[in-house]
Amino acid sequence: MGKIKNLPDSKGHFNEYGGRFVPETLMPALIELEQAYKKYKKDKEFLAELNSLQKDYIGRPTSLYFARRLTEHLKGAKVYLKREDLCHTGAHKINNAIAQALLAKKMGKTRIIAETGAGQHGVAAATGAALVGLECEIYMGTEDMRRQALNVFRMRLLGAKVTEVTTGSRTLKDAINEALRDWTTNVRNTHYVMGTVFGPHPYPLMVRDFQSIIGKEARQQILKAEGKLPDCLIACVGGGSNSIGLFYAFLTDNMRMIGIEAGGLGIQTGKHAARFAGGSLGVFQGCKSYLLQDDDGNVLTTHSVSAGLDYASIGPEHCYLRDIKKIEYTYATDEEALEAFEVLSNTEGIIPALESAHAIAEALKVAPSMPTDSIIIVNLSGRGDKDVQEVARIKGIEL
Repeated sequence: MGKIKNLPDSKGHFNEYGGRFVPETLMPALIELEQAYKKYKKDKEFLAELNSLQKDYIGRPTSLYFARRLTEHLKGAKVYLKREDLCHTGAHKINNAIAQALLAKKMGKTRIIAETGAGQHGVAAATGAALVGLECEIYMGTEDMRRQALNVFRMRLLGAKVTEVTTGSRTLKDAINEALRDWTTNVRNTHYVMGTVFGPHPYPLMVRDFQSIIGKEARQQILKAEGKLPDCLIACVGGGSNSIGLFYAFLTDNMRMIGIEAGGLGIQTGKHAARFAGGSLGVFQGCKSYLLQDDDGNVLTTHSVSAGLDYASIGPEHCYLRDIKKIEYTYATDEEALEAFEVLSNTEGIIPALESAHAIAEALKVAPSMPTDSIIIVNLSGRGDKDVQEVARIKGIEL
């Protein structure tokens, strides 16, 4: 295992990954954002306001819950759930969105834009905009709008304009393209709230820092509950913000960490979003990372039952952490995620987001083979209300 460096470097590189690959028109905005972030992450007034909102508005700290019945069902390691599903708006996305909305206000912006797949980031961005008094527009692919109709209504209820993206695969990748186009046009008054640890520098750094509260809390909580650190951490990986949010506080410790990508209908079918199982290095939407692409560099269509994991690339820091063998990456198929969705619902009375169900699916595999005194923490990144209709549709149940 390689020694962990303090990354990214000053240009946003995690070794060979990351960087800033954008049109010249966006460079001043990214430099302005980088400078503002450097300033405000040390600003006592900003931090006090953010801390107050984390506690009184988002509902932090979220609990670390011992899943007793799931543990008994698996007959292996103790399974704890980091309950990000209990955050205001129902997922970890709010941690980053509120912080970026506050930052945009401090920078004098009057409008924020965002992309969304599963809709949770869009809801969180719309919530942040409403909270601090900014105009908000959310870009969302047609296919994701169908799968996440409830979240579309929530965003509009919160005062955001939801713009349908009808091009390409009509999913998250295409929504990001449209959001970047908008930002290029309206860069003076608009801040782009990137929802994950992806895109041009400083987004992978900034979003990681805003989400790292997940792992900081989990570390304190497990030491209080068990008197020792966990043996294994598990989280799903789309762009990778909930996973890096959990893992980051434990990177200097010696434990197993597993990131779960979307295996879709199986790697051999080509209908998946497992970048490390079927991707290669490329430049996409502002940074250098692993990417699902053909031999000519054309981005491939992805598939996942979960809209939030249905994305062609992955955060650059994940590539670096995989290279130094700090984190291992595998995948769960749609079928495995749907099974885990039901198992957690039935054993614990907790309906997970389909994204989080991919992480639960991995826990179902690894927990039975571990000693009963070992500990797993699974990041339950979101709640499943948004997915109930889609799961019913897949199962042929009329609501």
